[in-house]
Amino acid sequence: MPQTLETLTRQMGSMESIHSVVRTMKTLSVINSAPYEQAGRAIEAYHQTVLDGLHAFLRSTGPLDVPVHEVSEKVFVVFGSDHGLCGSYNEVLAAHLSAQIASEGGSAPTVLCVGAQMADALADRSIEVERLFLPPASVDGIGRLANLLTQHLDEIRQKAHPSDIAVNLTFTARGDGGGQVTKSVPLLPLGDALLHDLQKEPWESRSLPTFSMQARELFLSLIRGFVFASLFKASAEAMVTENAARLALMQQAEQSIEDRLEALRSDANALRQSGITTELLDVIIGFEALRKTGKKTSAPRET
Repeated sequence: MPQTLETLTRQMGSMESIHSVVRTMKTLSVINSAPYEQAGRAIEAYHQTVLDGLHAFLRSTGPLDVPVHEVSEKVFVVFGSDHGLCGSYNEVLAAHLSAQIASEGGSAPTVLCVGAQMADALADRSIEVERLFLPPASVDGIGRLANLLTQHLDEIRQKAHPSDIAVNLTFTARGDGGGQVTKSVPLLPLGDALLHDLQKEPWESRSLPTFSMQARELFLSLIRGFVFASLFKASAEAMVTENAARLALMQQAEQSIEDRLEALRSDANALRQSGITTELLDVIIGFEALRKTGKKTSAPRET
C-alpha cells in the first residue's frame, strides 16, 4: 500500500522523538560510568592498604599457619543488572555461571544475586537464588551493597562453622580493546599464593611493624577489609560495564534510527517531488487545453 506524505511525516516525527530518547540514554550512560570508574580506582588504594596491613601482620607474626577446614558450602555472588536496555548482559553472565556450576558438580551452591533482571536470567537456567540484593543507584550505594554482602557472607560462614565456605565473585569486567569479559574470581578462603607472596615480600621500612590487638582479632579484621574491598571493586566494575553495554546498545539503536530517518526523508522528498511534478503536469495540460480551446474559438468563420 503506497504511503502518503502525511503518513511519512508522522513516522518521521515518531522516529525523531525516539532518536531524542536514545541520545538522552547515551548521555546518561556516559555520565553514570565516570563516578563508578573513579570509585573503582579509589577502592584500589584501600585494597592495597589492606594488603599492606596483611603484609605487616605476617612480618610481625612470622609465617601464618592457616588451618585447613573442609569446605561445606560453595557461595557465588553474581553482580548483574536491575535495568534493561543493556542487551544480553545478564543472559551472558547467567550462562557463564551455569557452565561453571555444571563443571564443578557437587551439591547446588548458594547464589547471592545483585539485580532483579539478573535473578530472572538465573531462573531461566533453573538456578535458585538464595537472596536478592538491589544494585547501587549511585556511587554511595556501592559501599552499602558491599557492607550488606560482607555481613551476609559472615552469617553464612558462622552457620557453616566449624567447616569453611568457598566464595566466588562472578561479574562482567572490561576486557582488552574496549570489550567485555565475564570473570569469576575466588574470594574465600584466601589463596595460598597470596599469603605466600606476602610472606616472601621484603619489608621496606627500617621500623619493624607491631600491633597491640589480639592477633586473631586483627587478622579477622584484615580479612573483612579484604572481602569488603573485593566486593566493592567487583560492584563498581560491574556498574561500569553495565553502562558501557547500555551505551553500545544505544549507539547501535541511534545508527539504526538515523538510517531509518534518512530513508523516510528520502521517501518523503521523492513523494513530495512526485506531487510537485504531477501538479506541474496538470497545470501544463490544463494550459494546453485552454490554448487549443482558445484557438478554435478565435478561428475566422467562412462566408
